[in-house]
Amino acid sequence: MNWLSYLCVRLNFTRKVTYERKRMLLTIDVGNTQTVIGLYESSSSSSEADAGLLDYWRIATDDDRTSDEHAVIIRDLVRSSGYKDEFEGIAICSGVPRVLASLREMVGRYMELEPVVIEPGVRTGMSILYDNPREVGADRIANAVAAFDLYGGPSVVVDFGTGNNFDVISSEGEFLGGAIAPGIEISLDALFERAAALRAIELTEPRSVIGKSTVESLQSGAVYGFASQVDGMVDRFRKELNDCIVIATGGLAHLIAPVAKSIDHVEPFLTLHGLRLVYDLNRGDDG
Repeated sequence: MNWLSYLCVRLNFTRKVTYERKRMLLTIDVGNTQTVIGLYESSSSSSEADAGLLDYWRIATDDDRTSDEHAVIIRDLVRSSGYKDEFEGIAICSGVPRVLASLREMVGRYMELEPVVIEPGVRTGMSILYDNPREVGADRIANAVAAFDLYGGPSVVVDFGTGNNFDVISSEGEFLGGAIAPGIEISLDALFERAAALRAIELTEPRSVIGKSTVESLQSGAVYGFASQVDGMVDRFRKELNDCIVIATGGLAHLIAPVAKSIDHVEPFLTLHGLRLVYDLNRGDDG
């Protein structure tokens, strides 16, 4: 296929495509490493995190990506699932200021909507009992809102991302605080950078906790070591809370949850669900 034919296919000039129209909410969770995009049917029930979730995608976070590039990526992803890229609303949480600015510009230019962004001044329905509430990451707030909606409190969210976030919610639905530790992948990256004899490995559970090779030893330290970190932190939280429900989320939750003793539930779409709940609270606001 020559470049002109390829361009025609990309622009849908060669064939007519029919896209399904639904009332849809676009949710965007911008992390330091990856961005998760979720497409919800607006009229769906929010009784479960994935209720009404039409599709989702995970892309690399790039703070050099322009608003036009974001628009093309989102349009192509949504259309690839057979839906028209027309949204009733958009909800965003971001820990990367430049990406948030790009997304705001994209929404204003291409979608003519006012996005609901988790930031100071936006209603979340949750009291933030941090010394300085403005310091709490938007994703942590989204996770806490979603966890309390699904499971009540006291509860602890463990989010496996660039950093491992532990977020604690009271029985009254207050964000109490938590803990932040280096994430699994960033810890391994630091180890590989400093130890010349070690090389990158596949993150998977090894045959045994006692590794029989360098690769298995690294896998054991990563998988069982971080599982023990979670169990140890939860044990300390429980001493202060008396008891709690533990919910895991994030890209590596599926790897650690099966070998951690303290995790009760795995919710891969917890942050997106929290964005949906915050959007509903602020629906109709002008910003």
